[in-house]
Amino acid sequence: MIFYKCLKCEKKWQYPINICPFCFSVLERVKTTKNKVIASSKVAIPSLLHPKAPYYALVLEDEQGVKSAYKSMEEKKIGDDVSFEQNMDKNAVAVWKMNYDILDGIEMIVSLLGGFNLTAKSRVLVLPTLISPVHNYFRDNTSVEFLSAILDFLHINNVKDIKIATQSFDDFTIEVLAQKTGLLDVCLKNKIVPFDLSKGDFIKKGKIEISKEIENADLILNLSVLKGGKGSSTENIFKLVKKENYLALRYLYNEEEIVQQIKDIKNVISIGEAISPQRIDKFSVFRNLIFASRNPVNLDAVFNATGLIQQLPKYLRDINIADIPIAGRSILEVQRNIDIVL
Repeated sequence: MIFYKCLKCEKKWQYPINICPFCFSVLERVKTTKNKVIASSKVAIPSLLHPKAPYYALVLEDEQGVKSAYKSMEEKKIGDDVSFEQNMDKNAVAVWKMNYDILDGIEMIVSLLGGFNLTAKSRVLVLPTLISPVHNYFRDNTSVEFLSAILDFLHINNVKDIKIATQSFDDFTIEVLAQKTGLLDVCLKNKIVPFDLSKGDFIKKGKIEISKEIENADLILNLSVLKGGKGSSTENIFKLVKKENYLALRYLYNEEEIVQQIKDIKNVISIGEAISPQRIDKFSVFRNLIFASRNPVNLDAVFNATGLIQQLPKYLRDINIADIPIAGRSILEVQRNIDIVL
């Protein structure tokens, strides 16, 4: 857990603020790792936000005395520790419910997958979701806040060789999309010039022509914006494929064929942004979730399962959620029907 502490008056906040409102001192970002149960209550009646019962409403306290609420599907006793094991299985999906700090959520989700082993020499390719020229609040593209937090995470890990790249599969240029969504400002603030993959070289792998940038990167971060009823993480990786090749494969075959072709791309970690995901009708709902996996198809399946979404692409319908290893929060702990308007 992350909290913010004033070094002068020692007051603490769980949400990110820069200046103490009492003594105007700069706050320190403090990370804690241990949480124990100090109160527990069994809830037997389901509700719209918590459809599965019984569950347990807990109050946790960390080593600094900061308290927080927590929902658990497993019974916990007062004094029990609440901790999470890493899962490095290539098919595992990490699930986390964030509080107020996106960077904290990213750090936690990466830790649950076993970490990235980043060094100052690591070359990282960031593939944001950039599909429509709309403002940030529509949640159609990677949000300004999320991309900023990803770059902060990489900088904290001393990564200097960062490339942000994608391409457009329609009539809008990448320059127009990046400027309208605000992502260009984030890139320039971090002294990164975004790269249009369509202007780079491509290499042949099976039936697909894929960007040569995958050979120049030690790690590819696929930043998907999760949406109800879609395979958002899987579809964003399509942006690594040459546009003409992608359109031809989709015309001659279907997207299921393209999914099979991209499954063998190495060093791709998908991080799914579900702070305010879109429902099938494109209405956004607040969820404050984050997902991560080395298997983008499994990530998409787990996200849709947390929203109780039945209308899915063909390549997601036959996936058995019970066979997917889960790290962090369980599906039932964060599950609710996002089609219900509150």
